Amino acid sequence: MKTTVEKLSPTRVKLAIAVTPDELKPSIDHAYGHIAEQINVPGFRKGKIPPPIIDQRVGKGAVLEHAVNEGLDKFYREAVTTEGIRTLGRPEADITEWPSDKDFSGDLLVTIEVDVRPEVEVPALDEITIEVEPAAVTDADIDEELERLRTRFGTLVTVDRPAKTGDFAQIDLIATINGDEVDNASGISYELGSGELLEGIDEALESLTAGETTTFSSDLLGGEHAGETAEITVTVTAVKERELPEADDDFAQIASEFDTIAELRESLTEQVERQKAFGQGNEARTKLVDALLEKVDVPVPPKLIEDEVHRHLEGEGRLEDDAHRTEVTESSEKTFKTQILFDQIAETEKVQVSQEELTSYLIQGAAQYGMEPGEFIKVLDENGQIPQMMGEVARNKAIAITLGKVTVVDTDGKPVDLSGFIPSDDDEIDESEDAAADADDESASK
Repeated sequence: MKTTVEKLSPTRVKLAIAVTPDELKPSIDHAYGHIAEQINVPGFRKGKIPPPIIDQRVGKGAVLEHAVNEGLDKFYREAVTTEGIRTLGRPEADITEWPSDKDFSGDLLVTIEVDVRPEVEVPALDEITIEVEPAAVTDADIDEELERLRTRFGTLVTVDRPAKTGDFAQIDLIATINGDEVDNASGISYELGSGELLEGIDEALESLTAGETTTFSSDLLGGEHAGETAEITVTVTAVKERELPEADDDFAQIASEFDTIAELRESLTEQVERQKAFGQGNEARTKLVDALLEKVDVPVPPKLIEDEVHRHLEGEGRLEDDAHRTEVTESSEKTFKTQILFDQIAETEKVQVSQEELTSYLIQGAAQYGMEPGEFIKVLDENGQIPQMMGEVARNKAIAITLGKVTVVDTDGKPVDLSGFIPSDDDEIDESEDAAADADDESASK
């Protein structure tokens, strides 16, 4: 099969494919077999109808059309693989010349246009410096974590005073529109200042004591009157404050595995250090992407962005929202640029994705969607999305490798250790050895 490639733009090519009669013959044979299963001819069983009889019944032209339709995707994929083309999006095919519908002689000539991943020149990574926030842990950080832990173990105590931010109010609510009651709720425990109920409720409850009632206007958030403005009558039946346990050795024994508050604080210090290191890694990752996109021109196929924006807006029911369309377009363009850039880096760095890495990534994805891993993987497989997941893992590894090649410092000018985000050489060697061992096992089993 002869293929020529014409570059139409940095992100689009045209393939001219010539399929000889010999190369088309398997598809012709398949077409005869398939048609033989579909038609009824007296004296012949289904599937056993000879080609000459099929030619008489449906014509060679119908057989040829069936064969081309069946084989076109195979010819396209073979051409893409042979030419090393990295496609993006759906191809558009045009048959420019058909073989003879008399005897199937002559080549099948097809032109196919498809968006492709552009070539991207990655800048010198050792010349890039990324600045992130320091990860130093202060006593205030530890006190904050300890306060959160004490809050978890706190108890609510009824108090005889006006409610204030941080208190829990036991309340009854009645919503009316034009004097008609549309909703009500009783015995709700609400933390003042949390902002988790209706807009305006915090201000309404502030300074109320048990037994007092007030009204305010707010938009309803759910039910058949969602979005409508209602008058809310709220009655406070009790005011409670959270009473926190003392931060002493007894508390440490109740709230943790430690015997003393000093040991608990030490553990919290290590926890905060990990959190801040993780935060540094995420910040460095974000700033790395921004720094590279500032230095590299990454063209993106317009149709790719257009289709993604339409899919996103259609899912939200906001196709007519021009302002949001602009936001989504900018976001989608950056996402595709990032993917293309790190696909290039992954290819340059010869990044490999092990089965263990892919499985771990899929398990994390299943947890995010609240699905069983097996069910999640089955859905992805049925939709042909496993290769896409492998691509995401490869890009994540490429980002980690890139972070190891740029300079990362904090705002105080101190070098930042991102070893937790960067695979070691030993890890790469282990993966290569595992892959080689798997290959040997496969060879031995054949």
